[in-house]
Amino acid sequence: MDTGKSALGLDGNLAAALGYPIGIIAIISLIMEKENRFVKFHALQSVLYHAAAIVIFIGLVILLTILSIMLAMAKLGELSGLLWLLYFVVFVAYVAGLIYGAVKSYGGAEFKLPIVGNMAEKFANK
Repeated sequence: MDTGKSALGLDGNLAAALGYPIGIIAIISLIMEKENRFVKFHALQSVLYHAAAIVIFIGLVILLTILSIMLAMAKLGELSGLLWLLYFVVFVAYVAGLIYGAVKSYGGAEFKLPIVGNMAEKFANK
């Protein structure tokens, strides 16, 4: 796929790839990009992915804190470490998704991440 130039002056695939690990580039690309659909799609997908991750991380912290308190009250506080391991696993999966997105978009692929990919495609086509 021809990715062309982005509104940032970068090659389209580079702008799309940098938007995954560096979310501010995705936001800037999303605001500035008017013509390059490839960059616009990946910028929007990245922003949605970051937003979903923030919501999930906040929810997990609240849930794990409540469960840790309950375990401590039940004299099972040593098990709370296992719960926080879940948070770490989710974080590693999030970072793996960022790396995957950056590598695939740098290669010129227009792939869709689960859930946020369909939303990004719908809005990028408008």
